[in-house]
Amino acid sequence: MPASAGVRRRGAVRSEEARTAVLAATGRLFATEGYDHLTIEGIAAEAGVSKQTIYRWWPSKSAVVADALIEDRLLPDHPVVPDTGDIRADLIAWVQSVIELVAQPGYEGLVRSLIAAACENPDIGARLNDALGITATVATRIEAAVAAGQLPADLPVEEFVRALVGGFVLHALERTEPAPDVAERMVRALLH
Repeated sequence: MPASAGVRRRGAVRSEEARTAVLAATGRLFATEGYDHLTIEGIAAEAGVSKQTIYRWWPSKSAVVADALIEDRLLPDHPVVPDTGDIRADLIAWVQSVIELVAQPGYEGLVRSLIAAACENPDIGARLNDALGITATVATRIEAAVAAGQLPADLPVEEFVRALVGGFVLHALERTEPAPDVAERMVRALLH
């Protein structure tokens, strides 16, 4: 008999049903209350589980929120970069839509939470990036614009994307009201 055959882990066994109930509850509560009013206690009550069940799966509220986002429970229709053939206009439209999303009540805290979750756990950061596809989607659009001659052939795509995404991340961290032309100015600064 293997050494682990008769040995049980202490505490309750993790339940996939409970995990999905927590993620669904997080999505529902986020939609009605926003991130800042979301609590582990509230999520547990909404999901019909104990706080301990949540803490068996996630170390913090931001980690629960990150997983809910990864599994499309929070932003199933997150902004994507359009492709109208005008890279400058497409990037401005995308940055503006992201800034407007982040400016909505409840979403500002979400961005800060996701940043915190990614800082706490690099795996969460990588999973968020993969799930949202921000870096890959924007990089693909930039590479297509380079191939079409809309952008210089020697444009450092990865650095460009990081600077663009970093711009609105910094904006979210600063908690300042965006200027009406901030998207245009960000894109113009990067393209010059």
